[in-house]
Amino acid sequence: MLISFENPKTVHLALLPPLALYVHIPWCVRKCPYCDFNSHERSGTLPEAEYVEKLLLDLEGLLPSVWGRRLTSVFIGGGTPSLFSPASIDALLSGVRARLTLEPGAEVTLEANPGTVEAARFRGFREAGVNRISVGVQSFDDRMLARLGRIHSAGEARAAVDAALEAVGNVNLDIMYGLPGQDIPMVVSDLKAALNCGTPHVSAYQLTIEPNTVFWSRPPALPEHDACADMQLAVEEALGGAGYEHYETSAFAKPGRRCRHNLNYWEFGDYLGIGAGAHGKISFPDRVTRHERAKQPAEYLKGKAVVENREIPPGELAFEFMLNALRLVEGFPVALFEERTGLSLLTVKKELNKAEEDGLIERDWRRIRPSARGRLFLNELLERFLGDDRKDPG
Repeated sequence: MLISFENPKTVHLALLPPLALYVHIPWCVRKCPYCDFNSHERSGTLPEAEYVEKLLLDLEGLLPSVWGRRLTSVFIGGGTPSLFSPASIDALLSGVRARLTLEPGAEVTLEANPGTVEAARFRGFREAGVNRISVGVQSFDDRMLARLGRIHSAGEARAAVDAALEAVGNVNLDIMYGLPGQDIPMVVSDLKAALNCGTPHVSAYQLTIEPNTVFWSRPPALPEHDACADMQLAVEEALGGAGYEHYETSAFAKPGRRCRHNLNYWEFGDYLGIGAGAHGKISFPDRVTRHERAKQPAEYLKGKAVVENREIPPGELAFEFMLNALRLVEGFPVALFEERTGLSLLTVKKELNKAEEDGLIERDWRRIRPSARGRLFLNELLERFLGDDRKDPG
């Protein structure tokens, strides 16, 4: 969608980015001790119909911001969205399609945890319009699953992945490494089990201890930093050797199976965020905005959804762009920075020069990418762009 602009002193976007929709369903069966997501243990029957109604009302409130734009993807995350019935997911997606146009072949992802689904539910999700499922396996070792507080077994994980593959084919498998008491042979064993599942996408994350989690207050003994670095290399070698493209810090995909929704995040695209605790980003010709929803499900259900709507200052835009785009192994086209932020690349010239001098990025006239060292020290690289003294060059 081409947009004209007149005031050269403001942030301007000549081309609006793709638009996606994120839907947050916050309930889970049990909160994992490492989880810092906005998830809440369910008690009793879930208010599925009422929550779907509030989600669609929330979406309606955002429609004036995106008139005429189409959705390229929908992602239903949580929590554990697979706790909702296929009928509720069908009502949700039908309501979305009644309010916004989806691009032909739009990617529609649902997160699911083993132990909360069976084959019939996966088929129901497919009939509702879900065409991609992300299964939170984390490990195929029952000892590791117990230490992570997971409620499923390795056998249930395999059964869930098989059912998802049968239902939709396009499946992501989440796996973690750097777990309490884990060593390299155990990681390799997990990777073999993951590869045997045959999913076209694997997300491999190192366990990190986050504030406001059980592990933060009672931290387990984790492998040393050097051991975790070796585990990361083992992950990259095993998945690369099996034909998976390493395209983002933690994401590996067979050719043509990259997650389009997440790519839109990393390429600083737009997305509507609805549901308790959801965040979103919307671009306009002269500004880029963020919105945030109330975290507590009870508050959200009372209709008090909006917590914040704010314009992102130009000085923060550069950092937010880099925070996403430098996660991509291939980096980003030089032109994309100006296209998605409305800022000249000169606003980060000093930071780019220093990062290149320190061997953290590689670049030419077409593309900027993190180096192998930059990928290993990604936080250090991103911190280079945190300065709050950056001004709009216009």
